[in-house]
Amino acid sequence: MKTPHILIIRFSAMGDIAMTVPIVYSLAKQYPNVRISVLSRPFARPFFQGLASNVCFMEADLKGEYKGLTGLNKLYRRLVAKQFTDIADLHNVLRTRFLRFRFLLGGYSVAHINKHKQGKKLLCREENKVFIQQPTSFQNYADVLKELGYPIKLEFTSIFPPEGGDLQRLPNIIGNKQKEECWIGIAPFAAHAGKMYPQDKMELVIRKLTEQHPSWRLFLFGGGKEEIEVLNRWATQYPQCLCVASVLKGLEQELILMSHLDTMVSMDSANMHLASLTGTRVVSVWGATHPYCGFMGWQQKEEDAVQINTLSCRPCSVFGNRPCHRGDFACMNNILPEEIVRRLEEGLHS
Repeated sequence: MKTPHILIIRFSAMGDIAMTVPIVYSLAKQYPNVRISVLSRPFARPFFQGLASNVCFMEADLKGEYKGLTGLNKLYRRLVAKQFTDIADLHNVLRTRFLRFRFLLGGYSVAHINKHKQGKKLLCREENKVFIQQPTSFQNYADVLKELGYPIKLEFTSIFPPEGGDLQRLPNIIGNKQKEECWIGIAPFAAHAGKMYPQDKMELVIRKLTEQHPSWRLFLFGGGKEEIEVLNRWATQYPQCLCVASVLKGLEQELILMSHLDTMVSMDSANMHLASLTGTRVVSVWGATHPYCGFMGWQQKEEDAVQINTLSCRPCSVFGNRPCHRGDFACMNNILPEEIVRRLEEGLHS
């Protein structure tokens, strides 16, 4: 009998790929005799290496070697050689639909994600919103495996052991964390303006934290050129702060550092999901988007989502990429820096 070998496909943004990790881990643990291959973008390798002995990572450069229809056909031939028994499409976009179609023609067992777009559309429409919690991405992913005959119970804590990642692998400037120290991460950026707290207000958050807690260390996360310039400016102005991108090399090192944070302050963005994968608490800030769309970080608490629930226009977007209906960005501008600081402090003391 052929050994079960599941191909899990998920490309797209870092946060979406990160959300597959608890699913893959649960599947690997509960079906130890099943081989699992995860096909994704090259940057995602640190999520899955060492996750479980029966999990293998496969990278695909969709902008290079596997670009376009010719590239996808080449990728399909590479995949067929692996002799998969089941195909789980956790993305369901044009590229993966093409691959799925080819696998279907080959007689493979294939299932794909239901993104519940209609429910999200009703939740985000301008008037007469249907305010119902949509299935989370985690549940949507798990449903695909169930359809293939692999129901799972979601169980996952961290990609690292209980003590966290190895700090010795980081530059000396990070150092060892002392028992009395409090390490806080600040990730102020997001892909879309509708998900980003105004920079001047986030700087007030940082100022208040440094003034009220002079012994705390604040690690600032962000990767783009302009983002790093802002973070370095803050790090110069507030000596307790350190721009992570200026001292660490790559995602793997950032994940190690995140595993030792007491709390991460993040937007509805990739860093919320990255910190969640390390078992770290996240205080998340929500504007145009809403946790009801199903994208809250793994095992994060509802009370740690800082948001304004009295605005009838929220949410106006699933991904935060639409113009503000009101024109004043009240969903973010009306969140006081003091509220973020209060939520951060209360969670640390509870």
